[in-house]
Amino acid sequence: MFRNLMVPLDGSSLAEVALPAARMLGEILNAKILLVHLVEKNAPSEIHGDRHLSSVQEALDYLDEVAERAFPHDMHVECHVHETEVENVAKGLVEHTQEVNIDMVVMCTHGSSGPYQWIFGSIAQQVINLGVTPVMLIHPDPKNPQQDFHCKHLLVPLDGNAEHEYGLRAAEGLASACKSSMHLMMVVYTPGTLPGERAATHIFMPRASAVALDLKEEEGYQYLQKVKVMLEEKIPSVSYEIMRGDPTRTIVTAAQHSHADLIVMGTHGKTQTESFWSGSVTPRVMARTHLPMLLVPIPPEHRLGID
Repeated sequence: MFRNLMVPLDGSSLAEVALPAARMLGEILNAKILLVHLVEKNAPSEIHGDRHLSSVQEALDYLDEVAERAFPHDMHVECHVHETEVENVAKGLVEHTQEVNIDMVVMCTHGSSGPYQWIFGSIAQQVINLGVTPVMLIHPDPKNPQQDFHCKHLLVPLDGNAEHEYGLRAAEGLASACKSSMHLMMVVYTPGTLPGERAATHIFMPRASAVALDLKEEEGYQYLQKVKVMLEEKIPSVSYEIMRGDPTRTIVTAAQHSHADLIVMGTHGKTQTESFWSGSVTPRVMARTHLPMLLVPIPPEHRLGID
């Protein structure tokens, strides 16, 4: 399922946080690794004290050095530098995923403001918004910049919507290849965590609202049980649970309690980055956890709502 992986690099040590994940996935999936750098127009000379690659030759030398240093000699690793300067790096990366049939982008990001909210944070968001290729997001750990990547326990939040099962399909393929366990979960609101208009409805019709939430929970158990049975044909270890509360906080808590290595979610792209980043569960989860996340964009023709 994932045979061609792309790792965008800009010359900084922070971007290299994605390399251990790319190496491990390349080994397990027998995938080809494409290290990519796009020469940015009017690029800054430094990013957080590290050089920012600004010339074609410098970028080629750097990518060759990374390929030699970070990957086994028997792994299929290629290097590519886009020589024409680009103004929109994210758009250029998305175009490259389409041109060379990339199955997954593996890159560093950070979901909050502060010293690590650098260019790759914004680029990661835009790559998800603009593209249809799954994106593996790796959070930097300042204390352990080359932390190991593991893929033994996957957490897959679902909500019963068929469109979000695009994330489930990717998780199934990854779990099968990595021999991972998979924990499915669904979050049902409590009356106190209902958002927006639904909270107002509860105020005026509390009993009807409570009944609707209980029914959602009951339907959720039936749905997850069916998914579990389907998955067990390929994945021996599948568990599931339904939790009540705020989806963002509950997913992050479940990831901790289940000792997840990776959270896999289907997500909607949006035409405006700010709309995507502030208005859906997926990016809010990413901002609250340091676990790697595999985000699987839902094809535009199947996007019905928000995450």
